[in-house]
Amino acid sequence: LPLYKRDPEAGREAVWLHHRLIAAELEPMGIFADCAPAVDLLHPHMHKIIGDRALGETAAQVSVLAKAALEGLSDGGVAGVIKHMPGHGRAEVDSHASMPVVRASREELEADLAPFKAVKDAPMAMTAHIAYAAFDGQAAATVSSRVIGEIIRREIGFDGLLMTDDLGMNALGGTLADRGKRAIAAGCDVLLHCSGFIKDATAILDEMAEVASAAPVLSGKALQRAEAAEAVTKTITPFDKREGWERLHKLLGASGAAMA
Repeated sequence: LPLYKRDPEAGREAVWLHHRLIAAELEPMGIFADCAPAVDLLHPHMHKIIGDRALGETAAQVSVLAKAALEGLSDGGVAGVIKHMPGHGRAEVDSHASMPVVRASREELEADLAPFKAVKDAPMAMTAHIAYAAFDGQAAATVSSRVIGEIIRREIGFDGLLMTDDLGMNALGGTLADRGKRAIAAGCDVLLHCSGFIKDATAILDEMAEVASAAPVLSGKALQRAEAAEAVTKTITPFDKREGWERLHKLLGASGAAMA
């Protein structure tokens, strides 16, 4: 962030390099997707769960840097996932623990939607386990057909593959299978399940089986979106990792900045 504020072009290059280097590590391992970038605005007085994952405090800055991140990933054969639609920055609590309710007005939320509109052509996106009083105060975006249909699909204009945030988070309530079924019914294409806080292999497999029971076979529009996302990974532009690292270190070292 400090680098971009002083030299926007250098900041954009640094973000591109950062994500191009991530792709250079992922693609050779057969990992063709990365749940980045976070396109949420940083609201300093809200919960810190987004924190240093945010690319900036203004829609203009986040729009520019999110595009750079997506380009860096796709240039390396990796499809990016913009998150957390329609904006996580105003959450006052951590959605890993409980469901945040954003009470900002419709007008205030325009700023949060703006960077997502700027990268609406991204191959994939992730929903937020957050309720928005201005859109649908009764249900989190992940399980709200109103938010997905009217805000994400229509107003933002995103028509790529839409996945949930991690179903293992506590914001949604109910069983994993119930969470998955509600998300699919609301309009999500695929379900995301991470089990990041579970160590027991049997418990992880049990959770995976439960989530899978709620996941339909990809078909129709969802399948088309998945195929379009996969197509992003088929072309890789030439890139020298060593030179990339050296250039990134030079950019950050010269500014005394840390990556956002």
